[in-house]
Amino acid sequence: MPEHEADGQLATPTEEVRDFLHRRCEQIAQRWADEPLFRTVFTVSRDEAVEAGKVIVDALAQVADSGQVEDPDAAGFSAVREQLGRMGAARSRAGLSNTQISSELAALRPPVENLLAADLEQAPPEHLRACSTALTVLMGTLRLVAMQTALSEWQALSDRQRMQLMEVATPVIRLWDGIVAVPLIGTLDSARSQIVMETLLNAVVDQHARFAILDITGVPTVDSLVAQHLMKTVAAARLMGAQCIVSGIRPAIAQTIVHLGLDLDVITRASLADALGYALHQLGTDIVNPGAGQR
Repeated sequence: MPEHEADGQLATPTEEVRDFLHRRCEQIAQRWADEPLFRTVFTVSRDEAVEAGKVIVDALAQVADSGQVEDPDAAGFSAVREQLGRMGAARSRAGLSNTQISSELAALRPPVENLLAADLEQAPPEHLRACSTALTVLMGTLRLVAMQTALSEWQALSDRQRMQLMEVATPVIRLWDGIVAVPLIGTLDSARSQIVMETLLNAVVDQHARFAILDITGVPTVDSLVAQHLMKTVAAARLMGAQCIVSGIRPAIAQTIVHLGLDLDVITRASLADALGYALHQLGTDIVNPGAGQR
């Protein structure tokens, strides 16, 4: 029996919930182990699911002890954020939507409420209602913490995958000894421009390139921001001892550059082939069509 009950005094709702969570930790964890969220994440061992449940119940008891049942930043939640994030991410990888995952988290509340009602069956009705409300708020905050953590995990994963895709989508091609090319396709924003610059500069060093061709045939539009990114890349390549050539400027893009009043201050060619021909000529190498002079 809790000490405050032995003295004939009723604890505050959060104190009652704290004592209840400590007292019923094992039972709560056992019931949670049978819920879809735990059962589908911890598929190897039910004991593992139970232990994970105990850790979360202990965290809830710590939050209740602090009285910060409405605060998702309460210190007690820090111990389970990583675990909750992994659980949410696992369900997401299994194909569940955020709404479905939130519903699975909400399903953890009824088993706890039922145990609390049984424990406080003899308590005054108003005290039971106050304790039930405190528990409901605490479980709602846990649900919020779990969703916030899972969303952060998903965002971090998405950012990593986006960076990997941009790196894959920005290949550097060695066209000739001393000549490299970067064919750009799609929108060129700040993040991708940084990757283009880093990739190109590394290729200039690795290939001892004297010429670097930026082919923008696949870039749909060029505005002042894109032009700025291009000029920064050109300037960085110059500092590394390579001359940049921009190829693939289409008529619509040329008109846009003129209307914007931009001064690219860079060698341009209509196509990648023209840019390669220019670079080869500068290196003292010309490609001759053997059939050009035959009639």
